[in-house]
Parts: sequence; C-alpha cells; structure tokens
Amino acid sequence: MTDTAGAPLRTTLALPVAVRDLTPGDLPACTWSGSATHLRQVERELVRAAAGEVDYLAVCTPADLPVAIGGVDYRARAGAGTVWQLAVLPALQSCGLGTLLIRAAERRIVGRGLRTAELAVEEDNRRARALYERLGYVAYGREPDAWDEEGPDGSLRRYETMCVLMRKEL
Repeated sequence: MTDTAGAPLRTTLALPVAVRDLTPGDLPACTWSGSATHLRQVERELVRAAAGEVDYLAVCTPADLPVAIGGVDYRARAGAGTVWQLAVLPALQSCGLGTLLIRAAERRIVGRGLRTAELAVEEDNRRARALYERLGYVAYGREPDAWDEEGPDGSLRRYETMCVLMRKEL
C-alpha cells in the first residue's frame, strides 16, 4: 500500500512477546526456521530437553506462535552453556527478538549454576556475529562444523563451514 505520493505506508507496531519452553506441538508453526530435516533435529533436541540435557526456548506472540527459537546445550562444553540453533522469523529480524532470546538463554545458563555462555557462528555471518559482539561475546577460536542440509527436492547434502567460537562470562 502506498500514500498519495506513491511512498510506502509505514507504521510502528508494538507486540508483546513472551519466552517459554518450545514444545513438540510448536514445530508445525516453526517451518520458517528450517527444512523438515532441521525440524526433525529440533524434535530430537526436545527429547533431550525433557531429560534436562538442554533447554529449547521459544519467543512467542500473544497468539502463542513461536517467532524465534533456540537452544542451550549443557553437555557440549564442560562448565558452559552452549547457545545454538538460534532462528528468528525472517520478517521479524532486527526487531530485538534475537537479543531477547539470547538473554533468556543466558538466564537459563545462570540458573544452572554456570557462569559462561558459548556459541559458534559461521565466519561469513557478519550480521549474527555483530549481534553477539554487541551482547558481550568475544571470539576465542575457530572450529569446523557440518550438518545435513535438505534441498528443495528433499535430497540431503552435507554442509561444511568454518565457525568462530565466541564466549561470554555471565
């Protein structure tokens, strides 16, 4: 929609959100976060969450729809909570949801008696790295990573990348 001069009409919308645990019932509403292969992986992580090995969080709208998700793995690195699998609904990126999600994850880490949060970010993901640096994360190393990625036709291929390891004392 445009105004009479042809400029796009814009408005600011304030929408309350809440952070809670992600549930298996949320997964059909999270297709924006990745492929069916990715969602099956998230489903496996929810089993680990039930066992207390990880926390998997969702930032939700008043309609209780997840618009950002991500986890904290307490077994990946001794003495730290490893923040991973962060995703924000693309249309709502740069609205503060990632920051909210990371801060909620950090609170969960502290709640487990840990004082260090760690994460890995792909070297070429400058936007995410800038967010983490703004939130106080500091690079301390590099590490290769790989996972299965699903193509549009359902075929799987191995995706390999180099990640920057980042850490924050809480």
